Amino acid sequence: MKTIIAALALLILTTSCGVFGSLNSNTSIKPKETFVLGNNKHGSFKTRLKNEGVTTLKIYKAPIDGGTHSPILIKPQESITVKTEKNAALIIENTGDEYASVTLKVKGDLNLGMTYK
Repeated sequence: MKTIIAALALLILTTSCGVFGSLNSNTSIKPKETFVLGNNKHGSFKTRLKNEGVTTLKIYKAPIDGGTHSPILIKPQESITVKTEKNAALIIENTGDEYASVTLKVKGDLNLGMTYK
């Protein structure tokens, strides 16, 4: 009986925390620089993004075999959800002259490379 209760408590704890199966991050981006999420081979993923800063962010997708598409401008304090296809990077560009701050919640394939450019 104790084993069943302990297992049930562990199951409830792990599922209610919501930390498994998603990546949560608050990322700062220098002025005129970009943050690249997923510039490697991976499956599709979905990103909930909030611009926490005072500068406008430019978001677009870049397949790893070249090109860019689907640009979106995100104003300060604005939130969006972006679906990114298999083997494409999500590029977050700080267009302003001040540091940008962005909150990310990523679901789907989390085997994503992350870098600044």
